[in-house]
Amino acid sequence: MAVFVDDYGVAGFEHVADLHGEIWSVFGVTAQPSYVFIDDNGEVRRHIGGMQPEDLAAELDFMLSN
Repeated sequence: MAVFVDDYGVAGFEHVADLHGEIWSVFGVTAQPSYVFIDDNGEVRRHIGGMQPEDLAAELDFMLSN
């Protein structure tokens, strides 16, 4: 995983190797790539599939504004 993160320059957020699918199951992740956002209140929002930078920025803006 460290090589992937370095090769693609995606070190700005957490990456998880869920080898047994336990975390996927908890958060309802059914495919990769997936993004799971958890706000300060514990509300979970997920996006299944890739995200363009502007979509990711919009999601973060939404979470920060609530």
